Amino acid sequence: MVGIDLGSRRIGVAVSDATGTLASPHSVVDRSGDLAADHRRLAAIVAEVGAGRVVVGMPLSLDGTAGAAARAASEEADALAAVVGVPVETYDERLTTVSAQQALRAGGTRARSQRAVIDKAAAAVLLQSWLDGRVR
Repeated sequence: MVGIDLGSRRIGVAVSDATGTLASPHSVVDRSGDLAADHRRLAAIVAEVGAGRVVVGMPLSLDGTAGAAARAASEEADALAAVVGVPVETYDERLTTVSAQQALRAGGTRARSQRAVIDKAAAAVLLQSWLDGRVR
């Protein structure tokens, strides 16, 4: 599995282990300004890790409603699905960045250093939550 945290400047990427039990931060894709090129880079990662599914974070409002950001994420997930060649689904990502920041802080990562890893850490939180929520 690959988890994706879409951002306006960066895309955080996480991957799961072969058993689908544990999510780990993988990489950050800097937005190039060319959506198709960004999606090709993500498709290359999906192929590289042999993922069978992509989980894209859906930034719902705290009350659970879908605002402009959620609609944009849904549209991008649909566009990504046409490129990656595996099923793509969205998953509620509320508070994943906050959880990632807290975990990094608890691990001793300073705020300035967090910028380099927060997006992939948030993707890992998202993917882990999705993995934990699956019925096995």
